[in-house]
Amino acid sequence: MPAFSFMTATEILFGRGQAAQASGRIAALGRRVLMVHGATPARAEWLRHALAEAGAEVGNFAVPHEPDMALIEAGLAHARAMQAEVVVALGGGAVIDAGKAIAALVPAPRPMIDHLEVVGQGLPLDAAPLPFVAMPTTAGTGAEVTRNAVIAVPEEGRKVSLRDPRMLPRLAIVDPALTDNSPRAVTLASGLDAITQVIEPYVSTRANAMTDALCRDAIPRGLAALIRLMSSEDPAARDEIAWVSLAGGIALANAGLGAVHGLAGPLGGLSNAAHGAICGALLPHVLMANRRAVANAVLAGRLDEVGRWIGEAFGADRGDLTAAASLLAQWSRNAGLPGLAELGITAKDRETAAESAAASSSMKANPALLSAEVLAQIMAAAD
Repeated sequence: MPAFSFMTATEILFGRGQAAQASGRIAALGRRVLMVHGATPARAEWLRHALAEAGAEVGNFAVPHEPDMALIEAGLAHARAMQAEVVVALGGGAVIDAGKAIAALVPAPRPMIDHLEVVGQGLPLDAAPLPFVAMPTTAGTGAEVTRNAVIAVPEEGRKVSLRDPRMLPRLAIVDPALTDNSPRAVTLASGLDAITQVIEPYVSTRANAMTDALCRDAIPRGLAALIRLMSSEDPAARDEIAWVSLAGGIALANAGLGAVHGLAGPLGGLSNAAHGAICGALLPHVLMANRRAVANAVLAGRLDEVGRWIGEAFGADRGDLTAAASLLAQWSRNAGLPGLAELGITAKDRETAAESAAASSSMKANPALLSAEVLAQIMAAAD
């Protein structure tokens, strides 16, 4: 077995009721707390009250959209003005990425751009981040256990990463109850993102024994849970998909991703379309393209195994990956997932994304080498 290293968050609390422990654990890290939340402050009010009762001074910072450089700069100004000692993010992947970036950059003496990949120098942080606590309210990105934050740079038409090993959250509190009754469209898009993030590490060229153990368990569980959630609200299925999302965050941090995310990054930066919806639209077609192009027999076998899991999830006797992926694509569309054109992604966006994807970190672990022409075909099929 080849050697590998494995990295995850310092501490993870998983399960219903874990959010009740949040205020005391957060206040123990610092008295002045910046609470990063979504566009509606009222949804985070319970945590603000709990933190205040625990003796913390709380500042609020809203993240109404996926983070870009201007939003992060505003968050940094707020955090520095209140002399924040700890940052907590309560929300979806965008909120957690914003909180993670703010916690990382408050102590940083350099401009943000120096630390950004692709558009900047990608320099490591000069100082350790503030303690950061992640509390996801959607099940999709796994950002609560990753060491990077995705930030849009609109003038470049890109989404890029701020990355440093010390950006792993000090504490991840994953309480599936926080995801209960999420809107159907959010559940579908984020759930497909979660499933993508256990499939891509499993078929990655960097897969290892630890990530395999997580992904083999999580792929069929995630598919079954998402199918149930599209039929009705189901707390047990919420628990399952929250676990799959967490497993995916750990897996992708340790085995990488693939062409779905290689394309989703630039497409999201060019169009502002929701990341999870892009991933869901692309996934079946990337799976089929990878199976046609893969040269490694072991990776081909893994792709076929994914096909069997997908077929079984839909109750079909279809071990063939192409047939199974077609089933997934049709089911996703019937459940309400938009295609790329409906997401506002133009022909020019696709052309640029096909060129940009080759330079993305995600593409480096894809199981097959896919040309720009094949990437264009994938995006056309995902309409």
